[in-house]
Order: sequence, then C-alpha cells, then structure tokens
Amino acid sequence: MEEALGKIRPHTSSTLSHQKTPAVLLIALESTFKEQHADASPTAYFAGLLTTLDGTLQKQKQGNDESEVLHAVLYLLALIAPFVSTPVVRANLSTVLSLTGPLFPLLKEHAPALRSQLSLYHVIFQSLDRSQLDIQGIRQTFASTLQLCIDPRPKVRRKAADVVKDVLSTPPSPLSRHPYSERVADWVKSALSDVGAGPLSKSKSKASEASPETALHVVVFVRPILAKLPPSSIPAIANLLLALPRLGHPYLSQSAYSVLSELFVLPSDDGTHVGDQLSDVLSVVLASPPSKSDTILSPAWVQVLGNAFSVYRATDSNDHANELGKVWKTVWGFLESNDTPTRKAAAQSLDMLCRSFTPSFISSALQDRTSSSTLRKMIVQTSKALDSLAYARAMPELFSVISSMIAHLRYRPDSRASSTAAESLLLPIIEYVGKLRVQKGFEYKEAADSTLATAMRILGPQVLLQVLPLNLEPSDREAGREPRAYLLPLLAQAHPSPMSHFVSYFVPLSERMFDLQSTAEAESRQSEAKVWSVLVAQIWSGFVGYCHGPPDLKEALTPSFSQLLSQLLYGQPELRPAVLKGLKVLVQTSIAAETFKEGREPESDALTATEATANIAILRAQAESWLAVFFNVFGTVGRDSRGMIGDVISVWASVAGEQEITKAYIKVAELFKNNMTLAAKAPSQHGGQDSGSVTATTQDILILLIPYLSSADATALFSLCLSTEVLGGKDNGVQKRGYKILTKLVESGKVSIDAEVVIRQMDDLSDGLAAAAKKDRFNLLSLLVPSLPSTAMHIIPTLIPEAVLGTKEPSEKARTAAFELVLAMGRKMSEGGVVKRNLIDGMDEDGASDTAANLEEFLTMVAGGLAASPHMISATVTAISRLVFEFKDVVSVKMHTEIFTTLLVFLTSANREIVKSILGFVKLAIHTLPVDIIRPHLKDLVPGLLNWSHDHKNHFKAKVRHIFERMLRRFGWDEIYSCAGEEEAAKVLINIKKRKERAKRKKNSRAEEGDDDEDDAPPAKAATGDAFEDVLYGSESELGDSDDEAPTQANKQQKKKQPEHGARLRLDDDEPMDLLAGAASRITNNTSNRRRKPGQDASRFKTDEDTGKMVIDEEQESQDEGAGPSTDVAGTAYRESMTSVDGFTRGPNGRVKFNKDTKKRRREELEAEDVEMADGETGPAASKKNKRKAEPKLGHEFKAKRAGGDVKKKGIDPYAYLSLSQAAKKGGRGGRSNLGITGKK
Repeated sequence: MEEALGKIRPHTSSTLSHQKTPAVLLIALESTFKEQHADASPTAYFAGLLTTLDGTLQKQKQGNDESEVLHAVLYLLALIAPFVSTPVVRANLSTVLSLTGPLFPLLKEHAPALRSQLSLYHVIFQSLDRSQLDIQGIRQTFASTLQLCIDPRPKVRRKAADVVKDVLSTPPSPLSRHPYSERVADWVKSALSDVGAGPLSKSKSKASEASPETALHVVVFVRPILAKLPPSSIPAIANLLLALPRLGHPYLSQSAYSVLSELFVLPSDDGTHVGDQLSDVLSVVLASPPSKSDTILSPAWVQVLGNAFSVYRATDSNDHANELGKVWKTVWGFLESNDTPTRKAAAQSLDMLCRSFTPSFISSALQDRTSSSTLRKMIVQTSKALDSLAYARAMPELFSVISSMIAHLRYRPDSRASSTAAESLLLPIIEYVGKLRVQKGFEYKEAADSTLATAMRILGPQVLLQVLPLNLEPSDREAGREPRAYLLPLLAQAHPSPMSHFVSYFVPLSERMFDLQSTAEAESRQSEAKVWSVLVAQIWSGFVGYCHGPPDLKEALTPSFSQLLSQLLYGQPELRPAVLKGLKVLVQTSIAAETFKEGREPESDALTATEATANIAILRAQAESWLAVFFNVFGTVGRDSRGMIGDVISVWASVAGEQEITKAYIKVAELFKNNMTLAAKAPSQHGGQDSGSVTATTQDILILLIPYLSSADATALFSLCLSTEVLGGKDNGVQKRGYKILTKLVESGKVSIDAEVVIRQMDDLSDGLAAAAKKDRFNLLSLLVPSLPSTAMHIIPTLIPEAVLGTKEPSEKARTAAFELVLAMGRKMSEGGVVKRNLIDGMDEDGASDTAANLEEFLTMVAGGLAASPHMISATVTAISRLVFEFKDVVSVKMHTEIFTTLLVFLTSANREIVKSILGFVKLAIHTLPVDIIRPHLKDLVPGLLNWSHDHKNHFKAKVRHIFERMLRRFGWDEIYSCAGEEEAAKVLINIKKRKERAKRKKNSRAEEGDDDEDDAPPAKAATGDAFEDVLYGSESELGDSDDEAPTQANKQQKKKQPEHGARLRLDDDEPMDLLAGAASRITNNTSNRRRKPGQDASRFKTDEDTGKMVIDEEQESQDEGAGPSTDVAGTAYRESMTSVDGFTRGPNGRVKFNKDTKKRRREELEAEDVEMADGETGPAASKKNKRKAEPKLGHEFKAKRAGGDVKKKGIDPYAYLSLSQAAKKGGRGGRSNLGITGKK
C-alpha cells in the first residue's frame, strides 16, 4: 500500500487535475492523521475516505460541482480497498452501499471514475459471506456490473468482466460454486436470446441493443466463465450459441464456434447434459457449412466438429460410428482449401476424429475384407489423396493425418503377440510414404520423417524394416536398392519391438559395418571410413529405444551381450554415451512400470507390474558386476564426461541390494584410504598429483553412493572424511570433496552428530583451508548451525568473521553460500538462547557476563567488523544489508535507525570499496525500509550521495543517479531538492528530472505515432531468482547511461510479411510428367521454378571426351576478357582507396587517416581521367557508355583551364566559394544536400 501511495504523493504540483486532486486529497488526509496522532493504517485510510465521500456527496446535493473530488475519492478508495481486512469491509458494508450504490448512473459518462467504482466493488464482492450476498443493494450492484460487461468502452467492459469472473471464481467458503452463477447464466441466456431474436443493426448507436458489437461482447464475456456456470445451464447456452452463425456475421460466427469448442472440452460434472444433445448439435453444425474460401469462419467451424465428436464418442459409443464417416467426409474436404490456417484446423479436427476410434470400430474394419467399413473407406481416401493433385498444397497436413491414424490404431485384437491394427490396415500407406521419402525432388521430407517416426514408435523396427529395409550394405547398393539411412535416427524412441531383435539384427549389422570401416581405414579411404563410423554410431544410438521396458530382458541380456556392452564402454568412447543411456533407461522404465499407479489404463505395449518386477530381479542380480564396470569407466574418463556415468551409477545403485551397496562401498573406501596414504608418502611432483586425482575420483564415487548407504556405513564415512588427512590435506580437490561428502551426509539424515563438536573440529582445520573448498565448507556450516543447542550460542561469534569475509569471495557460488550461512546464524540467534561470552575467544579474560541471544544482538556482533580493515568493513556492510533485507519486519525501528546512521558515516569515506558497499546498502534501504526511518536523515544522505555523482569509476555516477530516481519516486521532488544544498549539486537533480521528462515525452510521442512497439523497448534485465540480488543489482537506471534515450532508426528493421505462394508443378526436362499418379514428388512451394542445378556452372566449360575432365583454356579466357572494354572495379578499388581524394589509409594503430585534397593529388587525378578518356574513345562501345553527363563538383567555376591551382572569380577567393545559403540548399532524397561541407559527396 505504501508503495502505491508513494507514487501519488509527488503529483501535488501536477498541472493535470486528475493527478493533482488525488495527491492533494491524500496529503490532506495524512495531515489529519498526524494531527490526531492516529496510525496511517489501511483501516484509517478507508474510514477517512468514506467520511470524505459522504461530505462530497452532501456538497454536491447542495449544487456545488464536486465531480473532481468525487472521482479522486473513488480512485483512492479503489487503491486502498485491497489492503483493508475482510471484517472491516463487512462491518462497513451498509455505509459503502448507501454512498456508492447510487453513483452508477452518475458515473456512466465518466469512464475512469466508473472503473474505480468497479475496482472498489471487486474487493467488496470477494469479502462477503453467504448471507450478505442476498442483500438488495448487493444484488442491484452486481446487476449493474453485469450490464457493464457489454459497455461499448473497452476498458470499462474489460474491468466489469474481470470483476464478474473473479467473483464467480471465489465462492464463499462452504460452497463449491458461487450463488451468483445462476444469475450470470440467466443474464447470458437473456442477452444471447435478444441478439438472436433481434435484427443485427450495423449502426454503432447506443440505442441498438442487438448490434453485432453487443453480440461479440457477450460471446467474449462467456468464454472465460464457462467452467464457473451451473452445468444445467450449459445446454441452453450451447443452443443459443448455435443460433448465432445463422445471423451471417463472420466474426460473430467465428467467436461462437470458438466458444462451442471450449464448451465441448469442459469436464463433464453431474448435471451436465451437453452430450445428450450432441447429435442435434452435430446436425445443426453440419447443416450450415461455410464456404471453403471463407478463411475466417472455416477454421473455427471444423474445430467445433472435432471437439464435439470427441465428446460424442464418450457419451454414445454405439451411434458415433455411423456419424464418424459423415463428419470425416465433411472435414476432409477442407484440406483442399487454399488457406493454410484452414488446412491446419482441418488436420487438427481429423486428429480429434481419429481419437474417437473405439475397439469395436477398429475390429469391424479388421474383419471386413471388402473395404465397406467406414474405417477402410477413410484409409482408401487417404491413400488416394497422396497422389491427387487437388491435395498438392496439403501434403504436410496429409502426413499429419496419417500420423494420427497410425497413433490411434495401436489396438491389438488379441494378446501382445498379435499385430496392431495399424500394421494390418496402414502398412501399404506407410510403405508408400517411405517410397516418397526417397524420390528425387520430394520437398516434404521433414513431414514424411515425422510420419515414419510415428510408425516406428507404434509398429516398431521389427515390423517397419520388413517393408522399408535399410539397404545400407554394399551388396544392397550393388543390387540398386535405395538406402534408407534416415530411418536410423528414428530408432531412439520408445517402441514395442523386443530387445532380442536388436541383438539378432543390429548387433551383427554393426559388426559388419565396423569391419568395413577398418578395411577402409587400412586402405586410406578416410571418407568411406567416416561414413561407416557414423552409421555404426547411429545404430547404437537406437539401442535406447529397445530398453524401454523390454518384455524379453531375460533372453536378451545374456552374458555374451553384457560382455559386448562392457567392451564397448571400455574401448569405444564414441559409442559410450549411447550404451550408457540405454542401460539407464532400462532400469528407470522397469521401476516406473512396477510402481505404475492403479486406476490408470496402461498402454497395450507397456510392461505389466509382474513383468516389471521380474525385470528388476534380473537387473538386481547383475547390479554388482555392472557397478564395478561403471566404477572402472568412471575412473578412466575425463572430468567433463563423468556426469552421464554418475547418473547411471545412481540409477543402478537404486536397484542394487543392501549387501551389494555395502560391498561396493567397502571396496571404494579401501581404495580411497590407500590412495590417501600414497599421496601423503609420494613426493609433491608428478606422482603426488596422480595419486591425488585417483583419490578425488574415489571421493566422487562415494558421493554418488551416499543416498544408498546404510546408517553404519554413513557414520564410518563421516568419521573418515572429518579427519585431518582429508580436510587439512594439500590437495584442493580432495579437501573440497571432503566437505561435500560431509554436507551430503548431514543432508541425508543418516548420521547422528554433535554439531558443537563438529564445528570445533572444523575450526581447528580452518588454517589450511583451500579457496576451492570454501563454498562446501559454508554449506556444511549452514546445515550444522541450526542443530546447535540453545546453550552453545557462543559458537556463532567465532563463525561470523569467516562468514562475513565469504560474502566478498570471487566465486558467486561461494558468496551465495556465505550469505546463507549468515542468514542461518541470524535465524538461530532469533530463536533465543544464551551467549556465554566467557567462552568466546578473546573475551575469556574480560569477565564478560552472559547475554540473551536474539537478532539484534547478532546484528551488533556483525557490526563489530566495521572497526577492522577496509576490506572487512566492505564485507560487513554487505552482510548487514543482507540481514536487514531478510529480517526487515522483525528488527525494531530503533535498530534500523542505528544501523542506518552508523553506515551513513562511511558514505564520506575515501575508500572506494567501502563506498561501493555503502551505495548498495543505501539503495536497498530506500527500496525496503519505511519512509519514516529514512526521512530524518535525508539532509545528510542527499549531500553525501551528490559528492559521488560525478565519479565515473566503479560506475558510481550511474549508481548514484539510480538511487536518486528511487528517492524521487518515494519522497517527491521538493523534499529531495530542498536537501541538495549547493547550486552545483542541485544541478545533478535538475538534470535527472529533465532526463526523465525528456524520456517520457519521447515515449509519448512514439506512442502517438504508433511506433511504440515491443521490439523497440530496451530489454529488461532478467531476474536472478534471488530477491536480494534483484534489489541490489537487478534494476538499472531506467534512463540509461547516455543522453540518447530514443531508439535509433538504424536498429529498427521493418518486418514484412512474405506473401504466401501456392503449390506449383515443377517441370523436369528429362522425364515426362504423369498427373494421375506420383504428383506428390512433382510439387514445389518455391516462389520460382528457376533452381540452381548441381554442375550448371561446369556446363560452360569444355570436357575431354576420353577422361571426362573439364578443359579450361586460359588463352580463350584472355581473348574473351579483351573482346570489349569493361570497368575493372575490383582491380582498381585498392589503388583508388590509396591515391584518390576520397580515399584513406590506416596508421600502425589502426586509426583512419583521410587523404588530403592537395593540388598535386588533383592534378594526378586529372591526368588519369584524361588518359582514361583517351583510351575509352578508341573502343567500339565508347559511344554507348557513359551517356549520362557527369555532375559538376561544387566550386567547378574556380578551376583553372590551363594552369594548375585555383583562380579568383568575381573577386571571390577560391577557399571561400561555399556560401552558407548554398550549403543549406535542400536537394536530393530526403530533403538533404548530396554534398558535404568539403564539397564531396
């Protein structure tokens, strides 16, 4: 609330009455609160504004014009109302109704005040209980709000619709549906009935209640509240919406069909009987089809059919088959449309129809052999469309429909061993799509690949590769078979083929291809070897597709196949990611199938829970061996490649038994201890580094095993890592991972520890702390501090220096962890306890007494760092800023004031590091702290900030300017300017004000010109996700660092919509065209038929008949070049840039130096032009070139005809021939002279 009111107060000096009146009224109201010593609470504002409103209405009844004050009161009431508590609103309901209820007719002509009135009742409606909703005044007000939902003014209409929608969305607590939903439904039916009964007048007069605009407003209002209306009213509303398209208004019909589409997809609750009328709905919709050329109505119309039929199937599964063929045939015709959105909508509607395929509907088609069933007719129609010229431009949509048919014919009539309906019915179409994919000139390869990917997912490669073989081996190429390598990337998706198919088909194929690769490498055919290498990699990338819950895991994952996979992991780094991904998915899918939720219908090809349990038992039996393989591979790969192996280790450890995990842990822990011993004994050269890397690797493996360790193993690991050898070692990586292991163990909760003892042990090891381990050490301390007992609060002061200095670490993650530690200590101190000062280091001899632990005591402890070095002072200020931001509502006003005044002193410091932190605190304080705390110190704060307003180092100028912008928004111009003091300093504030006003004017001017696009707006700085970071660093100055706020025209690029071209027939000079079959491969959507053919440049050269090589005759080329005069622009460009008057050269530092316009240079150019003219006159084409007369240069009249140099003419010196009037003369494009100030273009 304070932030909202702070934006109003500065407008007391505005020249606009609608800004000045609310500001003046607000200041007067707050002055009254101060005089009466009352708190400025939301309730006080609310009561004061109601009193003011009553007095204003009384004055208006006496004949005074108080409209501006009335509007201002309503505006402030709407602003304050959301912050007023619900009991207060309910207690003052009668007062509010008596004052504001009669204002609706008076405010009808004043849209801003009417919106304020609606905002006020927005809060009132949501604050009422069930009994208050029946009050006559409330019912009348809600009726007035409903009527405003069809107001001709967009903002009023939108506000009223939002009020109604939010009221229906928040019913009184005992009810699930708002009592007013019946009234809203009756009003909607009444409004739609009036629109449907009355003639649609096209006039925009207010007397026309049944205008198209009113009908559109009602339909737009209905859409977001459909789910909130009573289910019993939905059928009547649907019938009224069906009547709207008959009125012949295209946009109204489109909106009505869109609402009907959303209505059909609503969840069917008790009392919803839309499905009972779907047969009639379909008949009405089918009876009024739009023209296929109607690009506005057609998409919405076909979408209604699709959504209605999907509901029709759920309500009447027996009769829907009879209607499906009729609806399919109707929608199918719209695929011939020239409009792309219409074709896409038709494809989406056909997809909805495919979803309504029932098992009985599919079974009847499987049993039918004469193609008389509806489904077979649909398939035949689709097959013919692939070759039809009428559907040439709809090929992507056709492929989309085929994909939908394949996806929804997954049904298997018998068991899993039987073939799917898609295999029985659609295999010829899939085969034909595969043939189209490899045809020359086919342009829809991506759409075809999408269809084949769906076929691969539903049928599986075992079925698909029988009709579309890969043909990748040399024997296939020799036989002339077309290769289909594009099918290999499709293998990676989940499919129903068993893993044994991969073992029996792809494993031997990859071995043969690997042999071909080895042979090609031995014979130095590197290109061919690379091809075979890529094919082998693609084959093994498809291994993961066979790992999605294979039913034959026991037969497929044999010891020999497991050995092959292990060898690939060890010896083939290129294939390692594919194998690891497959082994990971193998475990994950089995676990997911075992824990499948009951009540959900599993897919026909999915594993049953029993099969999944059997698979997990097989995997658990092999887990120990596989973990050993993964550990070995983990130690041999680089650090960047360990992420995927670590994920696989975690997944397999989750299915391993407790004994297997314990064995693995013991082996890794022993290896860790041995390597630690070797690293300690080895010299600090190369050998020590090797031992350290192995030690760090074993630690990484231990981190992966922590979630699956038993409590005993976790406790032993904690003791091992808390030793001096680990946390005090010289190896940074070992030390860092030691802290990380301790952190993970504490997070897991498997270790019972004494936090005080652990922290003391860590304190003893802090001397040899490596910089890389600080982040994990801070994380560990953040977990240990909340576990400290209330009698051990003396531990916290010993941690404060380390945590505070950590906020200045170069690593962002370390800084974040340090901030979290500071906050953890603050929360622990705020919980209470006793700080035993005699146990704190350095205070045991002072005889200090114990003190109570609280947040303010902690802030005092942290503030002790302000007496240290400049670096420590800067870190302390940053830590205090974080604490103030986090606990701003808990810290007392007195403590806030003491912190602010203490840190304000450092604003005059000469140390930039300290000042940088102080500026951050000031920025945060202005954003966070209450105004009353900062206002008394403005006289010291403003001059202190102005002292740094001209300093460019460390971006101080920009930071100070942004702080002043925030202060001006919170305190107002007058208050800040009065504290500026010196005239020089005050100029900075005036400059900020002018810049802001200038930016506002330019923004308004761009908005008026219609050029205020979103693309022109400067990109906002992305939020970091941390509120403190966003406040401190996230918001830069809204005016920018330069004086040029307006976007340059050069950055604006006009986005022109490319015209949509229809499908074209592509001519081939070599082959005749058959328009009756195979038209899909002859279709192009290119804008021109002129395509660059491969080798067309080579056709200009002669070829040797014996060898076929191109013959390039250099003499002939030179003759061709000398046949006619030509301008060698490229050859003379460099010479021109070096010698001409308009050229330039670059110095050794890259700086551009323009050539001087000297007499010698002009004389040389003149001689060169004479020579060129003489040469040009001898050529045969000289008379045809350069017919355009050269434009005379500025000052040509002063040029001497015989001697060199310039001459005087009419008493004018040549160096003064350019007059101001001549220079300002407009000409050329854009009204500007083509000549510069030097007379050059």
